[in-house]
Amino acid sequence: MNIFRLIGDLSHLAAIIILLLKIWKSRSCAGISGKSQILFAIVFTTRYLDLLTSFISLYNTCMKVIYIGCAYATVYLIYMKFRATYDGNHDSFRVEFLVVPVGGLAVLINHDFSFLEILWTFSIYLESVAILPQLFMISKTGEAETITTHYLFCLGLYRALYLFNWIWRFYFEGFFDMIAIVAGVVQTVLYCDFFYLYVTKDGKGYRFSIIGGKFSTQIKAAWKWKIWYLLLV
Repeated sequence: MNIFRLIGDLSHLAAIIILLLKIWKSRSCAGISGKSQILFAIVFTTRYLDLLTSFISLYNTCMKVIYIGCAYATVYLIYMKFRATYDGNHDSFRVEFLVVPVGGLAVLINHDFSFLEILWTFSIYLESVAILPQLFMISKTGEAETITTHYLFCLGLYRALYLFNWIWRFYFEGFFDMIAIVAGVVQTVLYCDFFYLYVTKDGKGYRFSIIGGKFSTQIKAAWKWKIWYLLLV
């Protein structure tokens, strides 16, 4: 545990709480990609199966249970309780283009060819691209609500802080995990444009309003280019 991991975990938790509160208070899941939330539920389920086999600490166990519980609660709210508000027409990303290649990669490249290790590796790879359906949905609609942008910012911040966590661990502990670092870099890159827009808002000639939540045509094109580029790579 170090300061970067702790703040990263809190940022991740804040993102999840922001999303749940947004859906519950507005009684709507408009603008939220159900497919991304399903992918995150799969990520947490496959990563935290070690809850059944090992105990690291109370903090570790509680955070894992919270992540899993909140992920499935979000999926329930989107596809069950507030299904009428879900915009399935715009949430059209083909998730099989993510799950299948990621599954194959996890089998081929892992630390240890065992069931739990392959699932852990699969979760790391999948998490790095799980936000793509949400970003693709925003690129199609050309807008994002205020609360959705806060959710994405906290989620991206969590991933960026975890990169500093890996640097810290390598420097002070000599620990280096290439799979987690590469996946973390890929995921952080996906948020770069969004971070810039979130901080500058209407600066540099881009029409991005946190209140109105509108992306310009240029930004929409940039998102689509980045998404398809990463899929092809």
